[in-house]
Amino acid sequence: MKQSTDISVVVPVKNEAGNIEGLIQEIDYSLRNFNYEIIYINDGSKDNTEKELKLILKNNKRLRVISHEESQGQSAALRSGVIASQSPIIATLDGDGQNDPSDLPGMIKLFRNNTNQFLFVGGVRVNRKDGKHRLWASSIAKYSRLLLLKDNHPDSGCGIKVFHKDLFLRLPYFDHMHRFLSALAHREGAKILEFNVKHRERQIGVSNYTNLGRLIVGISDILGVIWLRKRMPKNKVSEEIYK
Repeated sequence: MKQSTDISVVVPVKNEAGNIEGLIQEIDYSLRNFNYEIIYINDGSKDNTEKELKLILKNNKRLRVISHEESQGQSAALRSGVIASQSPIIATLDGDGQNDPSDLPGMIKLFRNNTNQFLFVGGVRVNRKDGKHRLWASSIAKYSRLLLLKDNHPDSGCGIKVFHKDLFLRLPYFDHMHRFLSALAHREGAKILEFNVKHRERQIGVSNYTNLGRLIVGISDILGVIWLRKRMPKNKVSEEIYK
């Protein structure tokens, strides 16, 4: 009989060669007191990401790897990992190493202390290490989500999160949905919690996104989420499910 898994850590990556082994080692150390699995989703990388993952896979029994032959986007990669996960609780991390896995135990503890309904714990980056242009773009996105979506989470773009798998699978899937998880989860009746987390500078590689690209896509995405939310039936049954 397979031992139950406390938590599944889902990490989407694209062209993150050089950032993989160190982050996996940090996850292993941070969750050494948990029964966990790590799921890396290689989203059509063109560098040595796949090669590095295969090498680590030989010696790390916690690691599982899913590969998209062609890049399908971060939301698709995240969804692939969640669907394949073996735990009812999901943690997510960005694969660039800017999220610190040592924050996960505290987030999991907060999660476990609130177990009567669907839960979504979102990291809030303290002392962000991004450049001023990215910080400016993030501020515009944050206030746009607050104004148009009533999304009160102060940092919904932060990659480190903990949530119920069943909650995620209830959400409407679309490209870039990972940027709106807190707003979508709230509409589903989930309890949204905040947790201050550390943030680090990227040491290797470059971001897969540009500020202009984020802004252009973000505007159309917000309009799409407004349309979706108006047509999603209200679902307040989560408290009954998790009592």
